Amino acid sequence: MTSEAPEGIRLQKVLAKAGVGSRRAAEELIAKGRVSVDGEVVTEFGRRVDPRSVVIHVDGVRVNVREDLVYLALNKPRGVHTTMADERGRPCVGDYLRGRRERLFHVGRLDAETEGLLLLTNDGDLAHRLMHPSYLVLKTYLAEVAGTIPRGIGRRLRDGVELDDGMATVDSFRVVDSLPGRTLVEVVLHEGRKHIVRRLLAEVGHPVQKLVRTRVGDVHLGDQRSGSLRPLTSAEIGSLYATVGL
Repeated sequence: MTSEAPEGIRLQKVLAKAGVGSRRAAEELIAKGRVSVDGEVVTEFGRRVDPRSVVIHVDGVRVNVREDLVYLALNKPRGVHTTMADERGRPCVGDYLRGRRERLFHVGRLDAETEGLLLLTNDGDLAHRLMHPSYLVLKTYLAEVAGTIPRGIGRRLRDGVELDDGMATVDSFRVVDSLPGRTLVEVVLHEGRKHIVRRLLAEVGHPVQKLVRTRVGDVHLGDQRSGSLRPLTSAEIGSLYATVGL
């Protein structure tokens, strides 16, 4: 089935506008058979497409070609609530989006006391899959906990800990640094239950004193300033699509 749209835009122009490269670079990708449109490899330069309706992959990685879709990373500060508006006037995520014309929503939640990476988008299909546990999207957290971590805690967390709403496990756990009276640990898991990291660590005897989410899938917080927004790169968007099979 062809994806040709006679009134559409030339494929190389669509790719260039999406940030894949210059039009010349896009033409080289097409000529080498590295571009597919709706699952069909395209090798001719004259193909016209409607970017609002086609799915384009380059080297098997989906490229966002829709100008109306927005993908942002917020480094949520501590004390900010994960809501678009707060009836009690408390600081919330919506405060960082004032003036934007798009209707964005947050992908999952961070509790008010947790800092770090929060994705924002108006791509409902992607957001739904990123939040659904069946797609096993990994989230990475750095937690500062009380006390010294004894050997065996990591194995216990990986094997599973019984919480009041059922068994919960982590995908990986490691000690990052030991400090007087406290320890910095990294927790990776695909669970999305409320306060799951805090509850797990409290259950094994090490309540969280500070918690930061540093990664969602292949999107890293890095050195992004607290309270700042940034657009995701085309590579980051592509990696999220790939993670959830879009």
